[in-house]
Amino acid sequence: MAAKKRDYTGYQKKVIKRFYENREQIETQRLQEIVTEIYLAGGGKKADRLWERAAALLERAEGLQAAEVTKILADRDVEGLARIATQKFT
Repeated sequence: MAAKKRDYTGYQKKVIKRFYENREQIETQRLQEIVTEIYLAGGGKKADRLWERAAALLERAEGLQAAEVTKILADRDVEGLARIATQKFT
């Protein structure tokens, strides 16, 4: 069965368009919030989930060096993650 094409209202189309126009800024803010939450969590399962979310955001980001990202995620370097969130995205 083929998927039905969704008809959006004019307002919904504008909202979707603005979301994609500002996606980089939205993801930057999310990453910065994750950095804060990781720092406050300290460790444990919550921190593990937050690192997974950070990894997913970094995978979608453009212009980042894969080796640098891999090292930060492997070392769980909060300061390195914060540096990426403030320098690379802004």
